[in-house]
Amino acid sequence: MSSILDKILADKVLEVAERKLIISISDLEKMPEFSRARLSMKQSLLASETGIISEFKRKSPSLGWIHEDADVMKVTSGYSEAGASGISILTDLPYFGGTPQDVINARPYIKCPVLRKDFVIDEYQLYEAKAMGADVILLIAAALTGKRTFELARKAHELGLEVLLEVHNADEIRHANDYVDIIGVNNRNLKTFEQSIQASFDLADKIPDHFVKISESGISKVETVKELRKVGYRGFLMGENFMKESDPAEALRSFIKALKSK
Repeated sequence: MSSILDKILADKVLEVAERKLIISISDLEKMPEFSRARLSMKQSLLASETGIISEFKRKSPSLGWIHEDADVMKVTSGYSEAGASGISILTDLPYFGGTPQDVINARPYIKCPVLRKDFVIDEYQLYEAKAMGADVILLIAAALTGKRTFELARKAHELGLEVLLEVHNADEIRHANDYVDIIGVNNRNLKTFEQSIQASFDLADKIPDHFVKISESGISKVETVKELRKVGYRGFLMGENFMKESDPAEALRSFIKALKSK
């Protein structure tokens, strides 16, 4: 039986093929942001007291629309001012309501590292990410072979981009390689969309310590962040918890204040 992830990946192959016809890699390399110096999300997380990576996400396959009319520049600049250690921006339109233009529009107003969040299957998307102004790209172990993960991660490093490898179980940690900077445990299974914070606790000691560890999805309580920090996590990717509010940036500000006060 095919999963939601299988459907997304099949659509992504067609989407990338279409975009290649619209703009070439050589044209991407001429875009202003392509030559910008990158920011390190790895170093930002290591230096942060909180490690919150706040996500801009208008909708998701599991919830539908979360904040349909959200303004990417207003929300992400607000996140940056509120003290985010990093910002994740979804660029998948059919399933998450985002576009590459969202990163392009937001980047000039963000002071911290930016993750281009998408289903990366092709080197072309790495050139796109750099041209948008992203600092980090996401590679999802469940969507790639170990060999393909290595090839894409190596190319990302050649382009000066950091790599976040997303895993869901112990077997997927084997996709990690010397070109991976951060390993994120997604508490939501992308094949079933079931969610459990326990996934992060179960995998904490299975991820080699030289990788910066982050926990993704399903985090809504300050206490959860504190408990995850105790087992080695330095980053916490949070989207729905903030995006469901009328003012996501203020929700982040309040969360960080509570985190620092306890």
